[in-house]
Amino acid sequence: MSAKDKAKAKTEQAKGRLKEAAGRAAGDRRTQAEGRTERAKGDVRETAEDVRRIMKK
Repeated sequence: MSAKDKAKAKTEQAKGRLKEAAGRAAGDRRTQAEGRTERAKGDVRETAEDVRRIMKK
């Protein structure tokens, strides 16, 4: 996984966590769901990069 891709995945995960927490604090279910979605996208991106790295070996 390149450093750029890893940073992008980690950033997406962090933004998702923040958005989810903000939604929880405000009682806004839509914002919570958006945060969970962003975090999941970051997880998928990170996993895909790990699979690519493993397949190269």
